[in-house]
Amino acid sequence: MKKLTKEDINQEVFDLYDYYVHNKIDRRQFVEKLSIYAVGGITVGSLLSFITPDYINTLLVKPDDARLDSKYITYESPKGGGTIKGLLSMPDNTTKKLPGVIVVHENRGLNPYIEDVGRRTAIENFISLAPDALSPLGGYPGNDDDGRELQKKRDKNDMLEDFIAAFHYLSAHPNCDGNIGVVGFCFGGWISNMMAVKVPTLKAAVPFYGGQPTAEEAAQIKTPLQLHYASLDTRVNEGWPAYQDALKENNIEYTAHFYPDANHGFHNNTTPRYDEKAATLAWERTIAFFKEKLK
Repeated sequence: MKKLTKEDINQEVFDLYDYYVHNKIDRRQFVEKLSIYAVGGITVGSLLSFITPDYINTLLVKPDDARLDSKYITYESPKGGGTIKGLLSMPDNTTKKLPGVIVVHENRGLNPYIEDVGRRTAIENFISLAPDALSPLGGYPGNDDDGRELQKKRDKNDMLEDFIAAFHYLSAHPNCDGNIGVVGFCFGGWISNMMAVKVPTLKAAVPFYGGQPTAEEAAQIKTPLQLHYASLDTRVNEGWPAYQDALKENNIEYTAHFYPDANHGFHNNTTPRYDEKAATLAWERTIAFFKEKLK
């Protein structure tokens, strides 16, 4: 059987997957609707296999990379979920204080992709903390479907408090110089936007295809923003014009980048929504922004 490529897949399949992973339809409905696109030798099974995350062959920075000191820690989030687990990563043998970056997961907990992003960030000479908002429910369960089900059981504002607590944990860390930014993806993009609202001393926020705050919330932002959007992501992009108006009205520093022909999740290199050109450019911009703002 011919190996599927991104070009073999109808855009409607990516849209369908987006509905599924954002809880708009359940798995039974997803598989049912997917069968419409199982034509010309393409089976439902091959479509499912192709679109499911591959966490084994996609890591860019391995957990045991000798350049890093990377380990799990716990910290307290009294206004959120209590004791939160996170992956703390920094360059090995760090002797000077470094800027910090909080890395925020999607709507499925701290999976291998987000841990990898945490390590990628640390390689760039930051101390990174990637928390798991599923910690109060036992943590990321080892697969994204169960992770999404668990995350639905938590209140998003309580989870926001967990990431604000991560900011305070990093602020007090002996290896952190107190200059801290945040980067987040999908749900984590919303968290990144909301941390800019709630944490006036946050130095930089980089939401990837994240839901937007209200105009009233946006008016409170003191943090420079770098926003990344996928041009095909109509669901999230609907909220951008109003957000942009609020940012302009309140003279908030921001840059927004839209990536042509890119889907929601284009930075996530574990699924076929990944767009290497867009992801590479967006990450280069992210690191440059952090290096500028977290001096």
